[in-house]
Amino acid sequence: MVGFSKHLGIFRRHAITFLMGFASGLPLLLTGSVLQAWMTDAGISLENVGLLALIGLPYTLKFAWAPLLDRFSLPFLGRRRGWLFLTQAALVGMLVMLALSNPAVTPLLVGLIALAVSFLSATQDIVIDAYRREHLPDNELGLGSGFYVYGYRIGMLLASGGGLMLADVIGFTSTYLLMAGCLAVAMLVTLWAPEPEAAAPLERRHLHQIFIDPLVNFMARPKAWALLLLILLYKLGDSVAGNLTTPFYKSIGFSNAEIGATVKIFGLWPLLGGIFIGGLLIMRWGIYRSLVVFGVLQMLSTAGFIVLNHQGHDIAWLAGVVSFENLAAGMGTAAFAAFMASLTDKRFTAGQYALLSSIMGLPRVVIAAPSGYLAQSAGWDGFFLVCTLVALPGLWLLIMIKDSVPRT
Repeated sequence: MVGFSKHLGIFRRHAITFLMGFASGLPLLLTGSVLQAWMTDAGISLENVGLLALIGLPYTLKFAWAPLLDRFSLPFLGRRRGWLFLTQAALVGMLVMLALSNPAVTPLLVGLIALAVSFLSATQDIVIDAYRREHLPDNELGLGSGFYVYGYRIGMLLASGGGLMLADVIGFTSTYLLMAGCLAVAMLVTLWAPEPEAAAPLERRHLHQIFIDPLVNFMARPKAWALLLLILLYKLGDSVAGNLTTPFYKSIGFSNAEIGATVKIFGLWPLLGGIFIGGLLIMRWGIYRSLVVFGVLQMLSTAGFIVLNHQGHDIAWLAGVVSFENLAAGMGTAAFAAFMASLTDKRFTAGQYALLSSIMGLPRVVIAAPSGYLAQSAGWDGFFLVCTLVALPGLWLLIMIKDSVPRT
């Protein structure tokens, strides 16, 4: 009976993690590719549609207000669930407003509402990341991160692929209303979830301490600067290579349909499999060993694109290389998310995790930006060789700071 209760508790924790991941992934592309399609159909100019990229800024700046969610509690549901329920309620309201807007008549208003959706979605991510860290035992962080990413990916897929297909049948207004309804149902998960037992927020007399204390606390860790550098470097090669894979596939003769079917649809399953396998191995091996092994696999998978470049237009090779790359990326993502969560102090979970995830995103957003110039000058073999070798500093640093990386 005790064993059954234990397993039931584990199931409940990871079911909550999965469903919260779904709620986190759902709004992302509703202000991205789906909104771009709606604006384009409404006759908005390409230049203005391009400006919609700025709507994603809150996701990269969320560390700026995350400490407030550590410091202040609402008078209902507890510190984490209170903020999560309020944020989700506001997010549902904004999605309804967005659905009832007309981009052909008031494109600026649509953009402003979408920016508000993005801000609230980023805030939801902050709270969910903090909740996951505080709710899961340390030895379940890897598996929990896998379930979170599963839910996140399914939420993204429903909003993007499902949203675009639905829009052709029922229109964008009804599609956005339906997505708002899905998120409203996800609010029931917030009510079902228990409030985690975390350290109470510290009393502070000055507002500036709310923002300084999490950083001071993190930097007091042994080798803090090296840990931050590791977060920046660990997935650098993978991120830079991934920025140009679609142009690479097209350059060796693959059509849009072949890329969509093989890379996007078929390739999703190895990614999800990698996340699940990674989560299980982290529980067995611990975070440090998993980071090393998965980091090596990520590096080798990037080198696979060099092989594909010489094989040329071959669907079997494309499927094989993409499967290996996605499997390794999924395993690395599970380990990396668990690693970042393990570094946070539970008194400052939201602020510290938001900071670390912002640093993690720099390679994808900023460092990968000039990758086209590198590919143009070095060719595809040279480009992917550089991306492969760029993984070495992160692995070397991981070995150098072995004692500072959590084992569980």
